[in-house]
Amino acid sequence: MRNLGRWGEDVAARYLERAGCRVLDRNWRAGRLEIDLVVRDGGTIAFVEVKTRRPGPQRPAEAVDRRKRARLRRAAGCWIAAHAAYALEYRFDVVSVRIGYDGRTAVRHDAGAFTSDDC
Repeated sequence: MRNLGRWGEDVAARYLERAGCRVLDRNWRAGRLEIDLVVRDGGTIAFVEVKTRRPGPQRPAEAVDRRKRARLRRAAGCWIAAHAAYALEYRFDVVSVRIGYDGRTAVRHDAGAFTSDDC
């Protein structure tokens, strides 16, 4: 599963770069907290959670539950504190990478998937 997740993060990073984003950090850690990708999209910093799934009924983004959102918000606070020079607008994104039964890859980017106020 770790290899699948890493592969999905690579796919997501390339997708976001092609969309004009600049990847600032990958797998950024603050203790036990982690941010999959931190990207700059124009004047906005996006903290990106990447979810990769094989074929099945659950959409990848559904795995970003309340607890995961709270952990990502805490990690983002640590990132912001460590990178004061990037004091811009911030948002939380989810990139879903799904492998189809035919082996094709589908990527969905939900910019602003949740806010810092979401429970």
